[in-house]
Amino acid sequence: MSELAPLISDLGTILIVAGCVTILFKWLKQPVILGYIVAGFITGPAVSFFPTVTDTANIKIWADIGVIFLLFAMGLEFSFRKLLNVGLSAFIATLTIVAGMMFLGYTAGNAMGFTHITSLFLGGMLSMSSTAIVFKAFNDMNLMQQKFTGIVLGILVVEDLVGVVMLVVLSTLAASQHFEGSALLGSLFKLVGFLIFWSALGIYLLPTLMKRIRRYISNEILLIVSLGLCLLMVRIAVGAGFSSALGAFVMGSLLAETIESEKISRVVQPVKDLFAAIFFVSVGMMIDPHVIAEYILPILILTLLVLVGQTFFGTVGILLSGQSLKVAVQSGFSLTQVGEFSFIIASLGVSLKVTDSNLYPIIVAVSVITTFLTPYMIRLSGPACGLIERHIPAWLDQLLTKYAAGTMSDRHQNDWNRLLKSMFMGVAIYLTICIVFIALFFSQIHPLIQKELPDIYGTILSAAIVFSVVSPLLWGIITRKNHSAEFRKLWNDNRFNRGALVSLVLIKILVCVVILMSLVVRLFNVASGAALLVAAAIIISFYYSKRLRKHSALIEERFSQNFQGQEETREQTDTMKSLLEGAEQLANLHTADFTVAAESCDAGSQLKEIAPRSRYRVNIVSIARGDRRIDLPEGSERIYPFDKITAVGTDEDLRLFGQELDTRLQPDRNTGKGPRMSIRNIPLESSSPVINKRLREIKVRSFIVLALERDRQITMNPGPDTMFQPGDIVWIVGKKGAEQELV
Repeated sequence: MSELAPLISDLGTILIVAGCVTILFKWLKQPVILGYIVAGFITGPAVSFFPTVTDTANIKIWADIGVIFLLFAMGLEFSFRKLLNVGLSAFIATLTIVAGMMFLGYTAGNAMGFTHITSLFLGGMLSMSSTAIVFKAFNDMNLMQQKFTGIVLGILVVEDLVGVVMLVVLSTLAASQHFEGSALLGSLFKLVGFLIFWSALGIYLLPTLMKRIRRYISNEILLIVSLGLCLLMVRIAVGAGFSSALGAFVMGSLLAETIESEKISRVVQPVKDLFAAIFFVSVGMMIDPHVIAEYILPILILTLLVLVGQTFFGTVGILLSGQSLKVAVQSGFSLTQVGEFSFIIASLGVSLKVTDSNLYPIIVAVSVITTFLTPYMIRLSGPACGLIERHIPAWLDQLLTKYAAGTMSDRHQNDWNRLLKSMFMGVAIYLTICIVFIALFFSQIHPLIQKELPDIYGTILSAAIVFSVVSPLLWGIITRKNHSAEFRKLWNDNRFNRGALVSLVLIKILVCVVILMSLVVRLFNVASGAALLVAAAIIISFYYSKRLRKHSALIEERFSQNFQGQEETREQTDTMKSLLEGAEQLANLHTADFTVAAESCDAGSQLKEIAPRSRYRVNIVSIARGDRRIDLPEGSERIYPFDKITAVGTDEDLRLFGQELDTRLQPDRNTGKGPRMSIRNIPLESSSPVINKRLREIKVRSFIVLALERDRQITMNPGPDTMFQPGDIVWIVGKKGAEQELV
């Protein structure tokens, strides 16, 4: 009679116990992740009165696969568009939180007697909040339409990226066992090059590939292709010296830019749930009651450190980004838990054998306690904010209000900033792709060519390959933004600008000449002077090559289309500030996404029948229906079940509007079916074409007027008879470039 393999019996034990425990936790309205950890504790070596796992080595392999698929799923929810959309508030707050908690964790670790590398890992664990737990808490508490929840979810998006970078940095430090600046800096440069190269290549290739094979792909094939691409990138990342988690995250974020992103998330979800459950169960297996009892004091100290530190640094970081005190306090109180990324960092330390053995069960215990307290901390934010507002000094309250009012005003942007930003981004991407491709070519492809075709024939073939690939990229570097509107305006506005503009172009040409010189010298082994002449001749031929110009333009066009409007993504409304003291309504405007429920009484109604603008002071900016997207819909447009509606308003207005629609609020999933809407303020000059015109006379379909500021007075949702005057500040929501109709 054949025996059952330990792997199968252990897996059965894990799934049965995990299923029973998670049902219990669901009944108790507790996070499912806690249920998995408790199930792991029950099936682990610490419990002897229950059938336990016999071969933990096999479970460790399954857990490693779980980490890969967990990071892959995070990447699918990440997307580069979403990173651009989270706004400056999320970046500033995340950097403040991570830096502050890293410092507190490192200091606390040293004080508790941990080694320096263990203390550093501890700081990384304490700085990562839980996306899954926070998102579930917001959903359960019906807070998704609040402004602060959008900021918190934006912070968690940035923290995911920071966590991936932290894995690489900590791996480097663990490998060297000491803080060597040059090695760390080299690893960071290598990481940046890896991310830019594969991200740019993936965005260029994957969306186009998915569009062309879409008709041939069923759910089964899509699952196989997606997981295959994930594991392929895992192999590439490991081969480049990075972690498997980084490769999985990168591929997930690349697939998030494709037309099949939502479908991929749906078909991958069961696989991710299975292996992620095994990973969290394996976390619970590491819990040792004796260690917890022995280290109960450090556990309580670290728990208090997370609660106080995350609240303080989260609040301060969001205040620094220009948000109001209420939003900052609510956001800070929502981030007070140790998340799933902390477990991944802890697993990294255990696998590399660089952290103290008792750190893992300690951090798991801290995570369990802080996860349990998360809903209560969110509820506590309201009373805490009221207490702070009652006792804050008047001068500090005025200072915070003025700081928020002056942050990120559109009126202080200038053409130089826009030109340099867009030029630098494009040049950096093209340059990185060039350098990484050249390095890969000479390390992998060129030796094979020389082996099969020695002497001059192999050299000519190598030159043909490398120049055919890099030439359109170098042309893109040279011509990037040379004919843009900002460049022409600066050139015409002031003759003193022309020297700086010419210098920018010459610097780009010089960079390309250096790259070409290095290629000529490397391939043909000629003197530098001759290589310079050859490089100059190639640059001149670039200028007169219509075919190369067309090929470069096609590359950039495809990249822009596949990225689905990187230049047209919406400015995150949580960076929008009131320009005047006391303009709370404007400062609290933000967007929220709703899905019309199947049983909604308003399904089938026209927007003018619902009258969201007049009844709720809410403006509908888009309706997504399947593959179709309707921007700035007219009043005659009807809404149907499962339509995704994007609306602009304050927290209270959006809440009432959601009750009217009988909807369930959805997380912001940027479907990419058209340019996103953004909120901006436009100061009207005397030369504006709308001066002395009434709102009803302005026949535009590219924006909606949200508010009008005049003589320090604000009119929300101005009426059709409102007449525009010089000096007015008009707040609009619309597509990028819509403001051109007002200036």
